[in-house]
Amino acid sequence: MKKTSITLVDDHRLFRSGLVSLIRSFENYEVLFEAGSGLEFCNKISKKLQPDIVLLDLNMPGMDGFQTSVWIKQNYPETRVIVLSMFEDAEKVLAMVRTGIKGYLLKDADPSEFKTALDCVSNDNVYFPPFVTRYLAASFSNPDSGISLNKREIEFLKLAGSELTYKEIASKMCVSLRTVDGYRDQLFMKLNVKNRVGLVLYAIKNKILEI
Repeated sequence: MKKTSITLVDDHRLFRSGLVSLIRSFENYEVLFEAGSGLEFCNKISKKLQPDIVLLDLNMPGMDGFQTSVWIKQNYPETRVIVLSMFEDAEKVLAMVRTGIKGYLLKDADPSEFKTALDCVSNDNVYFPPFVTRYLAASFSNPDSGISLNKREIEFLKLAGSELTYKEIASKMCVSLRTVDGYRDQLFMKLNVKNRVGLVLYAIKNKILEI
């Protein structure tokens, strides 16, 4: 059985070394190569040396995890990315989700959770830690209780999950900024959320926005 290949991109050598040892203890995984920065990773990866999964540190000097994730999506879209971070930041998770990541894992996660994340992502699923689930639970009082969205609201939700500003969304939808503000405020009330992050999380949870 072919093993799932993994690349580690992290500027802390000791942390990488620990992860390499852990991954090698898992039966169905292997480490393809390591990189100490986003730029080093971009220089090493090729069509002949392409991992199935990249474990990507979010906070690196120079080319950080966000920039590296965008580059991977543009150049190697079939490679799946799991972001590693020290911080519980739901908004940062959402920013990374927009770049196409398939998982987000805290660096102090247990080895069993790390293995679960690898298994999920290697099987074409996504993995996000409990704090994201808690954020979702706090964002919606009745997330699936017969909420009906019209065509324009769904279109707005999809665009809200992009990097576009509200002004750019208005231009894309061929309406005024005031109309877009109306869509946003109406959805805030209808979905019982307070900000754009809540809108995007709702869209992801209800498969309006694909990641």
